[in-house]
Amino acid sequence: MELPVPKTISPMLAKPAAGIPEGDYAYEPKWDGFRAMVYREGGNVEILSRNGRSLNRYFPELSEAFLHGLPEECVVDGEIILISRDGSRLDFDALQQRIHPAGSRVSLLADQTPASFVAFDLLALDGTDVTGEPFRRRRENLVSAVGKAGGRLHLTRQTLDAGTAREWFRRFEGAGLDGVVAKPLEGRYEPGKRAMTKVKHRRTADCVVAGYRVHKSGADRIGSLLLGLYDAAGNLANVGVLGAFPMARRAELFDELQPLVTWDPAHPWSTAGPEPGTRTPRSSEGSRWTGSKDLSFTPLRPERVVEVAYDHMEGHRFRHPPSFLRWRPDRDPASCGYGQLEEPVRYELGDVLLEPAQTGKP
Repeated sequence: MELPVPKTISPMLAKPAAGIPEGDYAYEPKWDGFRAMVYREGGNVEILSRNGRSLNRYFPELSEAFLHGLPEECVVDGEIILISRDGSRLDFDALQQRIHPAGSRVSLLADQTPASFVAFDLLALDGTDVTGEPFRRRRENLVSAVGKAGGRLHLTRQTLDAGTAREWFRRFEGAGLDGVVAKPLEGRYEPGKRAMTKVKHRRTADCVVAGYRVHKSGADRIGSLLLGLYDAAGNLANVGVLGAFPMARRAELFDELQPLVTWDPAHPWSTAGPEPGTRTPRSSEGSRWTGSKDLSFTPLRPERVVEVAYDHMEGHRFRHPPSFLRWRPDRDPASCGYGQLEEPVRYELGDVLLEPAQTGKP
């Protein structure tokens, strides 16, 4: 039987909001992994990324899990996640390592750091397209289809209470989750549309600007600023980049920063390098994730401080690119360390994942 939902369909998206909305919504944790659409047709399974690329070769353990745990004819929307070795939180860095070009490495990682899948919507079941049905009914069918699968397949936790969702927003970050998603209970599945609402954490940090990369449009425009924070040993670690500037501002920044350009080998991100284990832009220049992209940079004397907004950290770096707030000429760069960052309350990931026997639990 041919599935009624085409494999070219785009996943439904979410628009950002400052707070958790109240009303006729279902609230779910926002998982931090790879969005994936899973198509099962009898003995065939295809796992597609949000841009339509096949992920089967990278996650063979999930292909097997879908054959054992999903109905024979279905299309499920969800997130591929990787749980840390101690089981306490999500590990996005380890998940990224799973996308490897070498088949032998893929097999090794599938055994050493296996992934899991969290299902949160249903597009087709038993040959029927259910995208036009309200989410309330799709959720009921999803519970019936996936709720008892177990193993590497999980059903996302859900509540209809906004107060509980606010508590989740506060607690679940400690397990590596991204925030909360609100879904209209009567809403249909709208491919490619921002028909849901997402609420993510927003924090601020003062960072040292210690380098830049030029923009692809020209060598006289800033492409991104390289941000650093000092660790407890006094090493300046690269924590991310700041790159969302209007084109005119990119040219102005380039001129403003030229007096700070330095090729001093004593620069903390020089080729001589800091202490082993400290992440710098130099250590990323040969990354397989960037392909042929030019990651060379121009070092700056670490004298300027910028305040940025960010959602959360992944290890020692910003999980997503931060946004510019303001320059901080009043801040001493040497005072910009990890100690200023807010630490989320620790929360065990096992208490977030909904186990098969708990499908009725909020």
